[in-house]
Amino acid sequence: MQIRPRQQLLDIWQAIARHSFDEGTWDWGDLGGRSSVADAERLLCLLYPATEIPAFRLDDPDTTERDVLRSMKRAGGRLDLPAALVTVVAEFMRTHTRRDDTPSFAGDYYFKPAGEATELTDEQRELGVVDSYSLSITLCLATLGFLKVYETRTRRPHVRAAIAELRDATGKRLTAAMVSLLRSFTVSVYDPDSSQGEALTDLLGQGRVPRRHVVQRFQHRFKALRAVITESLFLGLDVHEGLLDENRLFECGWAWGIVKDAPEVETDRPVGPQPYGIADRVPYLYFTVVALDGIEDLFSDRTLTLGLLDSEQQRLAEALRLRWEITQQFWSGIARFDADRWPLEDIPWRTTGQRQESEYFSLSVTSLLVHDLMRRRATDDDLRRVVGVLERLADRARITSRVTHDDPMVRLHDPGVTMPLLGTERIGQPLRWTVTDFSAQLLKRTVQLRALSRDPDAHDRLFGLAEDILEHVWRRRIVHSAGAGLWDSWSFTERVVEVMVQAHHMYRRPPLRSPELTHLAKALLSEAAQLFGVEEWELSPPGGGSRERALRDIELKLRRARALVDEQPGTAYALALDALRLLDVLARARDTARHGGGTC
Repeated sequence: MQIRPRQQLLDIWQAIARHSFDEGTWDWGDLGGRSSVADAERLLCLLYPATEIPAFRLDDPDTTERDVLRSMKRAGGRLDLPAALVTVVAEFMRTHTRRDDTPSFAGDYYFKPAGEATELTDEQRELGVVDSYSLSITLCLATLGFLKVYETRTRRPHVRAAIAELRDATGKRLTAAMVSLLRSFTVSVYDPDSSQGEALTDLLGQGRVPRRHVVQRFQHRFKALRAVITESLFLGLDVHEGLLDENRLFECGWAWGIVKDAPEVETDRPVGPQPYGIADRVPYLYFTVVALDGIEDLFSDRTLTLGLLDSEQQRLAEALRLRWEITQQFWSGIARFDADRWPLEDIPWRTTGQRQESEYFSLSVTSLLVHDLMRRRATDDDLRRVVGVLERLADRARITSRVTHDDPMVRLHDPGVTMPLLGTERIGQPLRWTVTDFSAQLLKRTVQLRALSRDPDAHDRLFGLAEDILEHVWRRRIVHSAGAGLWDSWSFTERVVEVMVQAHHMYRRPPLRSPELTHLAKALLSEAAQLFGVEEWELSPPGGGSRERALRDIELKLRRARALVDEQPGTAYALALDALRLLDVLARARDTARHGGGTC
């Protein structure tokens, strides 16, 4: 299935408008307004493309494109759309605010009981979760950017008043989300002979290297990173004592929520009482990936260009950025611990904290590695090996291979991978979290890696893989009911929208430049320039006839080819080849005329 982000996003928007708007009024539905995670995902399906892709902008009614208006006609006309979004996002902010006027990041019905209980207590429903913190960062930044433009385009007093109120609420939620994300970061320190230490050394040694040697290599490889964590981390983290012992192992990343005994983050912003954490000091691969995706938006070009962060938020963002960089370096080192045989290539990945194994966790580690490869200059060997991992994951997950009878891999997609939320037993029935977006996440990382790769072979393999995964994803859409054209959860739908935005960015990057093709294109241009000079010399007398018009067309082609030869050598090659063909037509016509004239 061909990746066409513009048309596919329009299809999704049309389905959202059909599902969520009733004569211009937003309808949250029976489950809406209860889970801040689901509601944020739903809003981001609109706001993320609207603020990341110029063709989908809704903040300036005078520039809204016709196909966008057609897809969103159930939500209103070009003047009504941005005002409706202000109303809906303001309603989200009010709904997910506690009685003490502090933002709520409740997971609500996304939490599931792990035992026999079927109902959650109010305290359990109100628990904050990293998904909500991260999504809130992305949603708040998108909203602030949207409002910054829209407030200069509307003169309606009630809309301007609503914009001012929404801006304040959005800024407050953004700060609270950043504080909570800082307090959810953790470093788990343990002895090599503990159950967790044995699990990590077995993972890294892959049964081929003695544990003692693995521990020694771990200490050497992460000595500098250990020092950075010990000396540089601040705001909401206190693990210095355990890390000072270099004989102990460690992992870093994000727990599922605020960590037990996490210190409060000092801030002069009114974020209200900072909740007491209950999550164990155990990093989760899934929640770590989710956190990194949100943090990345804090220092995107758009955030910096529009100046969306105030001075206090910039301070918090720097603290998060340090954790972002440390986490990527750590997991990139873990994934590639053995240069001959990466632990990442030993599928499926086995987590040390939750003691689970799944292809989903292999994908999570791959996502962390892709984050790191995007941050630094990746080698061609690294990229090719990651491509191989993605291809194997697609095959094992039955995306590019046939499903067998009673195939256990089907459960990777439905009902998905369930993770215990360690620490929730402190307030009652243990809770769990289920993820069903394996194929959407795999597609996202494939598209990201293709945009990063400069190797032609890897480029082509990734593009073919992305198209195969998209076909699998597209077949999972709901066919009937009000949700037709969407997927069975807002989580999955939002991930697909993210992929379309990434695909747009992928297509906007310059194409690969082949040195060999550049050399050939320049050789063709040299030959064409020589032959063009000959034909111009033979043009006598110039009089604007068909021969002169043909030469002017050839001249334009050659100018265009010379302008593109370094950036798009393939295009330059084609233009030069076409110019040579036309020059040959002129030369043959001239020779024929001369030959005919000589025999008369």
